[in-house]
Amino acid sequence: MDIAKNQQPTVANTQVTKDIAGVVRVDIENGGQRSRFSRVKSGLYELLLPKFSKQTLFILGSETAFKHECDRQRQAGVWVIHPLSSIRHNYVMFMVIMTFLNLISIPMEIAYSEVAFGIARTCWKVFNVTSDILFMLDVVLNFRMGVLTDGSQVAIIDPKIIAKDYLKTWLLPDALSSFPVDFIIAITDKVFHSELTSLQGAKIMRILMFARILSLVRLLRVSRLVRFFSEFEQTSNANLEGLRLFFRIIGLFMMMFILCHWNGCLQYFVPLLQEFPSECWVQRENLMNATTGEKYTFGIFRALSHMIGISYGSEGPSTDEVELWIDMVSMVSGALMYTVMVANAAAMMTNVDAPAKVYKSKVNHLEDYMAYRKLPKNLRLRIIDYYQARYGGKWFDEKEILSLLSKSLQEEILNVLCAGMLESAPMFKGRNPNFINAILLLLRYEVFLEGDVIVRQGAPGDRMFFIEHGQVLVATDTFRKELRDGDYFGEICLLTRGKRVASVTALSTCHLFSLSVDSFNKVLNCFPQIRKDIMCTAEKRQADLKNSKH
Repeated sequence: MDIAKNQQPTVANTQVTKDIAGVVRVDIENGGQRSRFSRVKSGLYELLLPKFSKQTLFILGSETAFKHECDRQRQAGVWVIHPLSSIRHNYVMFMVIMTFLNLISIPMEIAYSEVAFGIARTCWKVFNVTSDILFMLDVVLNFRMGVLTDGSQVAIIDPKIIAKDYLKTWLLPDALSSFPVDFIIAITDKVFHSELTSLQGAKIMRILMFARILSLVRLLRVSRLVRFFSEFEQTSNANLEGLRLFFRIIGLFMMMFILCHWNGCLQYFVPLLQEFPSECWVQRENLMNATTGEKYTFGIFRALSHMIGISYGSEGPSTDEVELWIDMVSMVSGALMYTVMVANAAAMMTNVDAPAKVYKSKVNHLEDYMAYRKLPKNLRLRIIDYYQARYGGKWFDEKEILSLLSKSLQEEILNVLCAGMLESAPMFKGRNPNFINAILLLLRYEVFLEGDVIVRQGAPGDRMFFIEHGQVLVATDTFRKELRDGDYFGEICLLTRGKRVASVTALSTCHLFSLSVDSFNKVLNCFPQIRKDIMCTAEKRQADLKNSKH
């Protein structure tokens, strides 16, 4: 009995232990599920961030700016697709392909859907309904698509600002192009299916098929193609004049092809609405029992004959009044196409990018000079690289451009470019805005290539540098430090007019702004109190340097 009594608590304790273990196991499983969910969520969010690439580095300026942009979106915590992300690039390309397919398929369905049966008709309907769904989803996704404005290095990722911009610009054409015509036709087809054998039912369906022409407002989606190439042009540092010319030619031929395609489908669609009267061209060509391919080929031939103006087709001019109007529309559209083609060809030949043309001319003169002076090949390549880094394939005189602007605009431009860098230096932080603006107007933009020695130790100091983009190495015999975007160096010489205490070498292509000692002192003469404060700082700095030497 005693033994049994002693065993009972042991069984109870074992049961409690199992219960606790079960609870712990459930908690661990729940925790594991939450951990997996967090990892999946984090992985999906990373797809929305900018993708590290040469194009991204070019538009953002540097690796530091790229990391800052990623951190900015993470801190915002918004589910917005960044315009420089890989998912945005792939999505836009996919929508461009879908738009082009719709521009081809919709006129074909309007004209030839009645001769399509079985699997072909089912595939046609599935494609159209899928397209409608995709375009409607695209309208929703555009409220979560980040915007990269022209010339901006920071993307707009605030959903409120994105929505406001989309409502003002592309919402209306996108909404019109996403109108679900195919859903309405599919539903009506099912409702009137019992009447399709009657003349009234057939007319109702033809009217609905004619209503499908509303889907051609998807032509507005071609703006996606324009927006995509504009973004591609913005995110590339190459000279794209040749590429732009190529796309203009491709775009011109695509426009001609689509216009001929639509016209050819229209040629067959009009007799279809009239139920193929005996005098129509389809009857005259004996195409009533022909395949869809044969009908389409004859329609395209007839359309091209009108547009080019060589004939009325293989059977001569039409005798039907409606067909005569269609023929006249074809001729007018052909004349417009010819006019556009000539105008575009003339523009391609004459309206060349002037800054790029001047840049090429300057580079040609430079190459002639380097050949005349027999400069080494490596030096020639570095000089060409400098021109590309400095001007980006476009020649412009920044001093002349700024000189044509008002002083207020000059200060505003330089504030956008340099104010943050200037205030990072303690001697300029919190100073009088008039003093800062005066300094900004005297800054000079400079570019150094990777490996260039910007400052040599022991050389006379004549200016201070602010790093806009790039990475440099400050080095002495006993000291090494890397500086990046927003940092500065050379301030000691600006204060003391002494010699350089360290050498500075560019670790990457660096875009800097410099302030000369003479310009700095010229501004100080206009601000006596600031001059007094800075001179006190200079005296302390000189005393510190002397003490460090001893």
